[in-house]
Amino acid sequence: MRMPGWAGSGRPGRDLALAGASLVGGLAVWGVGLQPQFPWAPQVSRAWFLLPLLAVSGAVGLRRVATRTGLAVGTVAVLADAALGVSVGSTVIYTQVLYDSCVYGPPRLRRWLLRVTVGLSVGSAALGLLAWGWRGAAVGVPFALLGVLPVVTGFSVRQYRDQAAAERARAEQTARLVELDRRQAVLAERARMARELHDVVANHLSAVALHATAVLSAPGLDRPRVDAALRVIRESSVQGLAEMRQLIGLLREPTVDPVEEATRVRLDELDRLLARMTGAGLRVRATVEGRPRPLPVGVDLAAYRIVQESLTNALRHGGGTAELTVAYRPTEVVVTVENPVPDGGDGAGPTAGGAGLPGGGAGLIGMRERAILLDGEFTGGLRDGCWRVRATLPTGTSP
Repeated sequence: MRMPGWAGSGRPGRDLALAGASLVGGLAVWGVGLQPQFPWAPQVSRAWFLLPLLAVSGAVGLRRVATRTGLAVGTVAVLADAALGVSVGSTVIYTQVLYDSCVYGPPRLRRWLLRVTVGLSVGSAALGLLAWGWRGAAVGVPFALLGVLPVVTGFSVRQYRDQAAAERARAEQTARLVELDRRQAVLAERARMARELHDVVANHLSAVALHATAVLSAPGLDRPRVDAALRVIRESSVQGLAEMRQLIGLLREPTVDPVEEATRVRLDELDRLLARMTGAGLRVRATVEGRPRPLPVGVDLAAYRIVQESLTNALRHGGGTAELTVAYRPTEVVVTVENPVPDGGDGAGPTAGGAGLPGGGAGLIGMRERAILLDGEFTGGLRDGCWRVRATLPTGTSP
């Protein structure tokens, strides 16, 4: 909380306090009679020196609120003091005015003051040299000490403050960029985890729902059909819980690389996936083109998840059959899934083959995002009565 009064803790209070201190110091110097300093002083009372002293002290109080006005008042006061014979107090206080003008004034004013004070120092030294020889060059020393020195000091302080302010601005900007990057990383991680959760839920719970519907619709609770459906439900539930525990483990253990951990599912496990789909009632004809080879971690996971999601959609919305093609090419792997759509449907909504299971459209979005993140290509849509999904994922140069 600021203290009330003219000498409070605010900047105007400090400026007035400095002006008052300058005046007190000048009065002390005036009291010991350190004026005039030069013989051209007119025969006037010493009290006349108090007028320039008051004016130059007031100019100190204007250093922040009116820098140019303070410099003009101080300059007029020191010239009047020089006409009276020069007093030490007013001259020393004027150096503070020059310093403040450089620190708080605009850049143009600082440059102008530097040129003027340097010019006066050099000019006075040259005139003294012409008038009295080498010893006369010392005439420029007072101008250098009382003019150039405070100006150069103020110039340096202002440059340091401007540099410090620029550093603070850069630091704040860097902090904002870091926070923005952190937020984007969090959003990207959330999107990735959402894709993983969607694939797990869509695949396993769809199988559970389909077979639960089959059990409920079995006439007379036919025991063999009920047992077969319950086995599929159990297998899908156990596998879904295992993958859910895996994802939860990633969230609880930040030191584990999510991509590395996710390699527990990959293309060479397609046989297990196809077996589950067959047990769930989807007949899949799989074809592998080219020579299978180890793929980059991200590509392997994305290809598996795209196949998993496509077959899940075929199970839910298709006619009970699907064709899967995995093509290994020198610099890419291409996965294609086609399934007929009953009654000319669009493959995006519930059908009879899907047991009335709703589709939210997030699957296609997730598959497309997986392909784009790897600089690959993805297409999905209805073609000649079949729903066709095709993903091309770059793998780099051939081994």
